[in-house]
Amino acid sequence: MKAKHNFFILMMVLGALTSVKAQDTVTMDLKACMRYAVEHSTKMRIAQADNRDAQIDRRDAILAAFTPTIEGNTYAYSNFGRSIDPETNTYIRTTSFHNGYSLSASINLFNGFQAVNNLKITKTAQLMGLTKEQQTEDQICLATMEAYCNVLYYTEMQKALQAQVATAEKAVQLATRQEQLGQKSHADVVQMQSDLAERQYQLTTCRNNLNNAIITLKDVMFWPIEKPLKIDESFSRLPYYDSPTGQAENISQMVEFAKTNMPAILLAEGTMKNARLALKTARWQLLPRLSLYGGWSSSYFTYPGMEGYVPTPYFEQLKNNGGEYVQLSLSIPIFDRLSKHSNIAKRKNAYDRAQADYEQTLQTVEAEVRSAIADRDGSADALRQADTRAELQQEAFALNTKRFEQGLISSIEYQTASNNYLNALAEQLNARLQYFIKNSVVNYYGGIHYIEQ
Repeated sequence: MKAKHNFFILMMVLGALTSVKAQDTVTMDLKACMRYAVEHSTKMRIAQADNRDAQIDRRDAILAAFTPTIEGNTYAYSNFGRSIDPETNTYIRTTSFHNGYSLSASINLFNGFQAVNNLKITKTAQLMGLTKEQQTEDQICLATMEAYCNVLYYTEMQKALQAQVATAEKAVQLATRQEQLGQKSHADVVQMQSDLAERQYQLTTCRNNLNNAIITLKDVMFWPIEKPLKIDESFSRLPYYDSPTGQAENISQMVEFAKTNMPAILLAEGTMKNARLALKTARWQLLPRLSLYGGWSSSYFTYPGMEGYVPTPYFEQLKNNGGEYVQLSLSIPIFDRLSKHSNIAKRKNAYDRAQADYEQTLQTVEAEVRSAIADRDGSADALRQADTRAELQQEAFALNTKRFEQGLISSIEYQTASNNYLNALAEQLNARLQYFIKNSVVNYYGGIHYIEQ
């Protein structure tokens, strides 16, 4: 009975471990990898922290524009030497105790529209922060896509090379048997063995490249390096798996859309707007400033230990000694060693740089859009040709394999056919992945984010 109980517990533990292992090796497709990368990226955390700072700056600008600064103070001290009696305003040498309170407030009525411009600057900065976060997400998704495609490429090449190694092994066995029967020379056998060694070397190199590609993908995704990562290796699950069809976009329309919606454009435009507002603020600082102040204060004092002295009650003194004030202050700048003029000149230079950067970004984005469309169309043509070439080379390799088995062609001719087929297959894989990436970039410039494609 005890043995059965222990066996039952052991099976439960093994089942739990199997369940955990199954959860650890969940197959992830491209979108799942993108989502994981975005959720765990340190770059996204930095961008989100910057956005929180922008929100705090926005809140501070609103409070500075519409609310006063309020300050409260209090003090208490004892005087053991000579002091002035607050009641008689004469010097005394009696120990005294003093306690006071004050409350003051101030607000800028006019400070060269600095508060208003700061409101606009912080609003633009907040929008720029969201744009920067979106740009960071797009960059992470594109890097994940490229690393994912590299893994797919080397995975497919490994399968192809494994098939080539198996075929080469069979060819060596056949050539060895034919040598024994006098149908092949020893040189042919050595040539086939050399071909097998070459295929095994290529397979080993491909495995190393696959391992490096997986590590790169883990790094881009911020996936734990020591934790296994299983991705969907099916090419048919990728968008645009089939051979591309003719696509004709309105290039001018796509360029105009990119110029008004791309994060790089929006960031450059926001920087230019803020530089213009900062220049306006610097110029307005040459005008006088008008501020309003107000406050209340009161105090209490007593002479502890003085014979015959009866102090006025605490709250009565606070009431009697209380006082208020209202102050209107006008500050007129006369000479500040030209610091304000220097600030204006620097702000103007900053605005000129921002304008130039914005214009350069417009030019760069237009060139990128047109180049992306040209690259996509070129890769589509290359993919069609690669598909045709791979089909023909596959058929030629199958025919040459039969001819080699029948002794109709030499081992060198067979090796040439094998190399041609392998190269055609590698070029087809590369062309398909290149088309997928380039088509995704074009769609991105058309307004569809990578993770939404």
